[in-house]
Amino acid sequence: MSTLASHVPQVAPGAAPGAAAPPAVDSGRALFWRLITIYLLATVTAVTVSMGLGLLGLEFTPRQWLLFWACVPAATAFFTSIDVWVIRSHLKPLAPVLSALDRGERPPDAILAEAAVRALNLPQMSAVRVTLLHGPMATLSLCAAIYTINTYFHGGIAMWQFVGLAVLILVFASPAHAIFEYFAVGRTVEPVIQRLAQALGGPIPSEQQADLIAVPLRSKLLFLAVFVCALPLIFSAGSFLYKFDRMISGYGFAVPEADIFALNLWSAAVVAVCILGAVSMAILTSTDVSRSAGRLVDAIRQVERGRLDEARVEVLTADEYAEINRGFALMLASLREEQQILEVTQDLAGELVLEVLIARIMQATTGLLAAERASLFVYDDKADELFTVYADGVETRGIHVPTDRGIAGAVFTTGRIENIPDAYEDPRFNREVDTRTGFRTRSILCVPIANKAGARIGVVQALNKKEGVFTARDESRLKAFAAQIAVSLENAKLFDDVLSMKNYNEAILKSTSNAIVTLDAGGRIVTANDAATALLDQNREALVGRASGELFAANPWVLDGLAKTQATGETVLAVDAELAQWSGAKASVNLTAMPLIDATEQRIGSMLVLEDITEEKRVRSTMSRYMSKEVADQLLSAGEAELGGKEQKVTVMFSDVRRFTAIAEALGPRETVQLLNAYFTEMVEVIFQHDGILDKYMGDGIMALFGSPFVGPNDADNALSTADDMMARLAVLNARRAGRNEAPLDIGIGFSTGPTVIGNIGSERRMEYTAIGDTVNLASRLEGVTKQYGAKVLLSEMTVRDLKRPATLREIDLIRVKGKDRPVAVYESLGYRAGEAALPALLKTFGEGLTAYRARDFEGAARAFGAALELDPQDRPSAIYLERCRVLAAASPDAGWDGVWTLTEK
Repeated sequence: MSTLASHVPQVAPGAAPGAAAPPAVDSGRALFWRLITIYLLATVTAVTVSMGLGLLGLEFTPRQWLLFWACVPAATAFFTSIDVWVIRSHLKPLAPVLSALDRGERPPDAILAEAAVRALNLPQMSAVRVTLLHGPMATLSLCAAIYTINTYFHGGIAMWQFVGLAVLILVFASPAHAIFEYFAVGRTVEPVIQRLAQALGGPIPSEQQADLIAVPLRSKLLFLAVFVCALPLIFSAGSFLYKFDRMISGYGFAVPEADIFALNLWSAAVVAVCILGAVSMAILTSTDVSRSAGRLVDAIRQVERGRLDEARVEVLTADEYAEINRGFALMLASLREEQQILEVTQDLAGELVLEVLIARIMQATTGLLAAERASLFVYDDKADELFTVYADGVETRGIHVPTDRGIAGAVFTTGRIENIPDAYEDPRFNREVDTRTGFRTRSILCVPIANKAGARIGVVQALNKKEGVFTARDESRLKAFAAQIAVSLENAKLFDDVLSMKNYNEAILKSTSNAIVTLDAGGRIVTANDAATALLDQNREALVGRASGELFAANPWVLDGLAKTQATGETVLAVDAELAQWSGAKASVNLTAMPLIDATEQRIGSMLVLEDITEEKRVRSTMSRYMSKEVADQLLSAGEAELGGKEQKVTVMFSDVRRFTAIAEALGPRETVQLLNAYFTEMVEVIFQHDGILDKYMGDGIMALFGSPFVGPNDADNALSTADDMMARLAVLNARRAGRNEAPLDIGIGFSTGPTVIGNIGSERRMEYTAIGDTVNLASRLEGVTKQYGAKVLLSEMTVRDLKRPATLREIDLIRVKGKDRPVAVYESLGYRAGEAALPALLKTFGEGLTAYRARDFEGAARAFGAALELDPQDRPSAIYLERCRVLAAASPDAGWDGVWTLTEK
């Protein structure tokens, strides 16, 4: 088969590099050998049958048979070699393509189509080859063998034997061989045709279809009638008469000529009648079959042209074609229905008004299902009910159905189609609507509507099939319309969302204080918000559509940044730049030039953001990073006098993250910074919400001031609320961290109130607005004391005296901090635990224990603190006092003991 490869055009490799190695079997070569095997089997069978008949009727002597069979192999080799050569030539367009597919290559479509046509033609070509070439060549070869026997070996084979053998081959062997190869080759090439069709991926092009050898059924039946029936019958009758004549002549019988003529005439008449009957039956059968096939083909052609209404197929017979026509008629009906649905869909494609669109869909549904009415229910998730968006008949509008009631509710809840032939027999059907409207519901077909995510958004139902009940086909149709309704509802929602988003974006642009200008790929202005028109001293009509080079001609630095971002796609920043306005004035701005990206990550233009930073705005922007907007506004309105140093009452707060060093070592630098940023964002926001100002960050700690720079009536309350809210916000932050399998954070907060010196402190080159004094030191000590007492929030008695709102507090201790002689009462804020049921009892029991402790009743105090620990085993202050009571009960203090606890560490 290697020679065949040189006859096929070069194929284009279709497999990717590194594809799997080609299979060991070459399909082209294998097909060739299968065809040769079929041919040889048929040849051997035909020769064997022919020689068997010759043995019985040709009266060869043993010597003649021996000589004949000695010549048969050479003669057979001669004519089979010619057939093998022809078979090889038949496979030229086919075998190399199969071999290429084995190698993972895909030949061009034209070559694949040519190979598919040749595979389809192979059975006909094989039959023609056997009939027109193989039979005559086999006859010629065997006749040459007989001539050789008679000439060189004095075989004495008579002429009638010679003719009988030739006719036997042509009449019996060759037609039988042709029929056998036709069917055997057809069966063999079926998988080859399937493989080529799959590789081609579509129908055979029209230019190659012209090469197909179409053999009508009439021709096949006539071939069978002539070559299988007529010729063998003629040969049988002729050989019988000839043998009969030889037999009676051999025995010396004399039969009158009239009798011989009558016998011959009788035989000829019988043969003629049989041939005529066989041919007539073949013609009638083929005509009947062709007529049925022709009607079906005409209908198929009408379908191909899209003329479904002109395609007609009637069941006119009771054979297999009746079933074929019936199935085609059903398919044709389905196609007409699909065409109707498609026409309705196309007709509705341009409709944008949802109410009109739904009405037209429902009217089409009613018509195609042959129903009397149709209704559409949409789910209202807020009310958990279905309500009618469309219902035939004005009187039925406004129906509301709970999702757990009625047939519509059942379909929506279960998601199953309900086809109810008699609504009044179904206990779920509510007859009140029929009673109110006068409409009599007989049958119901109800289908759920689901969006593309699979969530059910409503149901659609058809009422009262006009003839009979709703069928399975009606269910399929309504499902198709339900899908169309779902798309319409989703599109309407999408349209509303897009419109809402457009309005929302316009509102954002309008409300944004920064100037925003967008440009297309050509550098022309597309949009400009109000801030941009104000900053550039131009109205919107003068800006939109204008070239950037013209608009920013007096500001080349803007054009430079825009050109850079257009060239590189990077964001370009310009800080504190001077913008020349059209009025001639100057404005200080921060510029951000960035690429404008669409949903597909493609650049469609550029965007300029200009932040107007006048001096006041720059100061306000800077100060707002340290204090709330209200405090910053008050400070700016008061002027620079407030930035000097002064003494006033301030509540100072310190907070610190517990065990932060260990956390930072475990996380690493990058994650530590991310953690601090997230934590500070939450905590500082709380401080600003309660009118505090951020004094400074101290590593993982925060220092905040309440009452600076201006004293307020509720500074202490604001500080306490801040501490409680910080604990609540920390709980939320820890919940998010737990969801990411991260360790929780713990903090301690301490604050105190008192006279404090506040103002700008530092060097001439760098100053810091802060607070100093004993109040600051005490607040810092209290934050550290939280670790010893296991408390979260501690405040001094000075802050407690300034509180004006009720608070959840308990006195913890009288302490004397290092460096101070005067003791200070310290309180714990438990406002963040106000929701705990056992907290009131805990506070009461702890207070009783503290009273007994200071009265030197250490045993009574120990009982009270023990009871407090039973209420909350994790209460650290109760545990500390219980241990103190045990020590003091064992060794009573002297008479000068005052219950003050002195701290030896800061």
